Parts: sequence; structure tokens; C-alpha cells
Amino acid sequence: MKKTSLTNKILISMVFGLILGSLINTFAAEQSFIQDYLVNGLFHVIGSAFINALKMLVVPLVTFSLICGVCGIGDINTLGRIGLKSFLLYLTTTGLAITLALLVAISIAPGKNFNAQSMTTDFVAKDSPPISDVFINLIPSNPIEAFAQGNMLQIIFFVILFAIAMLMTGDIGKQLAETAEKLNEVMMKVVTLVMDFAPIGVFFLMAKTFSEQGFSLILPMIGYFSVVALCLLLHAFGTFSLLLIFLAKLNPLIFIKKMRAAHVFAFSTASSNATIPVTLQAVEKRIGVDNTTAAFTVPLGATINMDGTAIMQGVATVFIANVYQIDLSLVQYLTIIGMSILASIGTAGVPGVGLIMLAMVFNQVGLPVEGIGLIIGVDRLLDMMRTMVNITGDATVTCIVARGENTLDDDIFNDPEAGIISDIHLPHKV
Repeated sequence: MKKTSLTNKILISMVFGLILGSLINTFAAEQSFIQDYLVNGLFHVIGSAFINALKMLVVPLVTFSLICGVCGIGDINTLGRIGLKSFLLYLTTTGLAITLALLVAISIAPGKNFNAQSMTTDFVAKDSPPISDVFINLIPSNPIEAFAQGNMLQIIFFVILFAIAMLMTGDIGKQLAETAEKLNEVMMKVVTLVMDFAPIGVFFLMAKTFSEQGFSLILPMIGYFSVVALCLLLHAFGTFSLLLIFLAKLNPLIFIKKMRAAHVFAFSTASSNATIPVTLQAVEKRIGVDNTTAAFTVPLGATINMDGTAIMQGVATVFIANVYQIDLSLVQYLTIIGMSILASIGTAGVPGVGLIMLAMVFNQVGLPVEGIGLIIGVDRLLDMMRTMVNITGDATVTCIVARGENTLDDDIFNDPEAGIISDIHLPHKV
């Protein structure tokens, strides 16, 4: 019980934060003192500070972990095989997600009797980047700038290239690899230190989110919200479970239990990138995937894996088509599937990626882009849920690739106590 106390504290603080935020939204939404000093003051400052602490870990952790992974593989052909497997699996799961969403949404038909006049539609879509710029921008013109801005695709490209060069330089490269391994161990310890403050950070994040959003926004959009939530659950517990059973030969119930801490972080932060340190911790220490695989697949998945967003796109497309009474053809539905798969790569590093991708899809199939304004009110809450699905997909693909490469330790996976993070206390004397 002592070892699991941190995770339990995080779950408890999340529930209390949700309750407090909902009470403020219901009874004190108009009180300036509470809004200025609590919601936009205390809640905002501590919650944002915790998010920054998580993001602070991402770049150095990914850098050192990826160097260790590439050097641990030691073979360029193996590295290429892992990369190709991961890339194709991420695209496959995204395709399955959008197909599932369309089938469920067409069957339930949300938005048939929706009153669009009661909702605001003042949404302006941001421009999506040209596909040529996407491929050009994979290669950083300034690596320092890429690291400073946290551009994960550019960081991954540069670090892999640098690690390959380390392999080619012999003894000097080995010395650098040993140093990277030591730095990676230190960074993992920093992760545990930051996670020790997670209950506080999660409490204030949840309190701020639900004090601003509340559950009242869901009521007019209950049909759309429910269908998206249903599809997310079906994909998380259905699709991923089947993939784990047949491709990774793993028990999905054990897998989900061991991903619990990462799920809590993903829900509270609504950011796959910010959750990378916790996802890596869970995949390596709790599930038993070797760093040589996880160091590559997890950061890549956090960047290009858009299963949750693809589900939102599928349901939103059917919902808006029903609201505006527009009939979509089979060719248009196939276009939506193809666009969602391609957009998951093309808009990976763009802020507000979900709505940008949705605007691209709407433009392609002739739906009014301003219709996005109808669903934007509940998008924050759904974003928290689909981020959980995204990181579950990252971990699932990682396990599948690891099983194929024989880098998954079944003893660790089957050990319920493996990798549990207990409370960390700094020593009084150093």
C-alpha cells in the first residue's frame, strides 16, 4: 500500500479538483473575487507551473533516452525496421479509429434534431501548413531552435542522426553513449521528483478546468459528446485490447492497470507531449519494454499518433453534416478517412492540432467550417479524454514493436509491483 500511495493520491486529488471546480462553476461563476484570486490566480499559477515542470523534462529526457536507445540497438538496419514498424502501426491505428468513429456516428446519427441557432458559430480556422513544408520542416535548419521550441519531429530527426554518428566514431561514441546512459538515469530520477508533486498539480489543473468549463456546457451537446466518448471507449478498450492480445501477446487488463498513472496525467494535462516522461516511465519500468524500443516509439507516437483526434473528427463530421442537413457520399467518407490519416502527420507539430485537422477535413468534403464553433465549447473536456486514448495508443504500438523485436520483459509485465513509484523524500544530508 505504501508503494501505491502516490498514484492513489493523484486519483483522489483529481476527483477533489473536479468537484471543487464544478462547484465554483455552478455557484460562484460570477463572483469576481473567486475568479480573479482563485481560478485565474492560485489555480492558474500552480497548475501552469506543474505543466511547465512536466514540459521541462520532455526535451532532455527524450534526447538522452533516444541516444541510449539508438546506441543500444547498435544496428542501422534494426533502427530502420523499428521506425518503419512504428510509423505504419500508428497510421493503421489512426485509420481504425476514424473508421470506427464514422460507423458509430452514422449508426447513432447525432445532430439530427439539433437547434444550431442556439449556439454561437464564430469560429475562424487557422491555416494548415502545405504538405511540402511538412516534409521540409522535418529537418531542422537550426537544431538549437528546435530544442528551444520543443519541436519533437525535428528533435527526433537530429538526435537519431547524432546517435548514428556516435556509433560510427568508435571509442569516442562509446564514451558519449555511457555518459548519455548516466544522464538518462538522472533524468528518470528527476521525473520521480516532479511526480512527487503531482497530486498538488493535478488538483489545481482539474479545479481550474472544471471551474471554467463545468458540466453545463455538455448538456446542449450531450448527443455529440456521448458519441465521441463512446467511440473513445470502444477504441481504447476494444481495438487496443485486440491488438495487444493478438500482436503483442499481452493481457490488456494488466496493461491498462499499469498505465493508470499515465492515464491520469494525460487526462489532467490534455497533452501527449507533456505526458511523455510519465508514459516512458510506465512503458519501461511498469510494462517492461526495453529502452532501445521505447525511446524511439513513445516520442514518435506523442507527435504523430492522433487516434483520439481522428475519432473526434469522424463524429464531428457526421454531427455537423446532420446539423446542416448535408448528405455525405461514400467517396466523401473515404476522403475523410484518408485526410485524417495524412493530417495526423502533416499537422503534428502545430498548436491547436485537433481543430486545424478538423477544418482541413471540412474544407475537403464541403462542410461549413464555421460549424466547428458548435462543438468548440466541449472540446476541452473531450481533449482530455482523447489524450488518454492517444497515449494508450503510443504504449500499445510500443508493446507490439517490442514483442516483434524481443525487447519486452514478460517478468516485469506480470509483476504487479514492478516500477511502482513511491513517495520521494530528499535526504537531510547529502
